[in-house]
Amino acid sequence: MIRLSNIEKRFGDLTVLKGVSVTVAEGRVTALIGPSGGGKSTLLRCINLLEIPTSGSVRIGEEELSFQPGGKPGWKDIQRLRRQTGMVFQNFQLFPHRTAVENVMEGLVTVQNWPAEKARDRAMALLRKVGMDHKADAWPATLSGGQQQRVAIARALAPSPRVLLCDEPTSALDPELSGEVVEVLGTLAAEGTTMVMATHDLRLASRIAHEVVFLDAGQVVESGPSQTLFTHPTRERTQRFIATLTQQGQQGEGV
Repeated sequence: MIRLSNIEKRFGDLTVLKGVSVTVAEGRVTALIGPSGGGKSTLLRCINLLEIPTSGSVRIGEEELSFQPGGKPGWKDIQRLRRQTGMVFQNFQLFPHRTAVENVMEGLVTVQNWPAEKARDRAMALLRKVGMDHKADAWPATLSGGQQQRVAIARALAPSPRVLLCDEPTSALDPELSGEVVEVLGTLAAEGTTMVMATHDLRLASRIAHEVVFLDAGQVVESGPSQTLFTHPTRERTQRFIATLTQQGQQGEGV
């Protein structure tokens, strides 16, 4: 389970998250949607402490940290919570000088001190899971964007995290390539992988998310089951945003 309680995040005088509380049950997928600058990516980065919340608390499984203005937890505490997460970034962030399988192995060998042979076996199993084992020895520059993102998903899964965090996982891809990523994430969701994703991709969110949280100006405007929120949102701001996403999706498909 993930529980975010009253998360506030300030950058100087700018408050980008204002008392955000979200709970994600184990085996469930929550999509964070909202306009650019609304706080989605910052909230995601607060979960794995790439950004340290100004105040509030973050709990993942049995690990919990609380934050106060002017204070910062110790590095060991940050690492203990961060190890509960795997992160998939918008722009893949693969090491260009490592092959696909070496990218997946890297954290296991350098951070968790796995023997290289054991790490390679784990990496190959994950590449097979995302349909990329045939490209294990390929360099990132030779892979399509969709293939690179699938390798990045395998890398994020390598340490068996309690939750997979995805920051706009399809936004850098054209519709055809993003379909590859949607398929992989859909399979993971069906297998019970706990996920939190920030996305503008209505197809992705509506297909695999169990719950949706609509963020605007750093606050939760509306949240609920995905089918309910996408088809019968109660807040006017949510209605307008989803209508815009739907229109953009239709234009992208040439409708």
